[in-house]
Amino acid sequence: MLEHNPKSTAKIGDHPIHPMLVGFPIALFVSAFVCDVVFWQTMNPDWFRATVWLLGGGLIMAALAAVMGLIDFLDERRIRDLNDAWWHMGGNVLAVLIEAFNLYERVQTNETFVVPTGLVLSAIVVAILMFTGWKGWNLVYRHHVAVSDEAPEHGRHA
Repeated sequence: MLEHNPKSTAKIGDHPIHPMLVGFPIALFVSAFVCDVVFWQTMNPDWFRATVWLLGGGLIMAALAAVMGLIDFLDERRIRDLNDAWWHMGGNVLAVLIEAFNLYERVQTNETFVVPTGLVLSAIVVAILMFTGWKGWNLVYRHHVAVSDEAPEHGRHA
């Protein structure tokens, strides 16, 4: 059957890898913001230490998700032709750059960076992720990126 929707080429079987990975950096970056808020309220250094690990893990998982998304983006002209794809990618690159700076400064200056600068940067990243998540869902729901045209065979689970 001819595939009508923009396809994902970075996949395991029929399952695109990028959407499998994006939840991890989102959860880790949002958790870092929550820990920043708790640190701000308690000044307990354990919350600061947690953010260092959360930001580091988020950056690693963001890199993995980005590689898979970039493979899809570069391999499928119909994805590159979508404005939502450019906004999604550009916003996520900006979020990762901000978080990389956020982590670097925390390691260099320790807890003194968190309030207010680190907290503000974490909040900005959460706002960016809300926007890029909206654009990502537009890619799937509105533009049907990586949505299979084929109906599953009877009795076969996807």
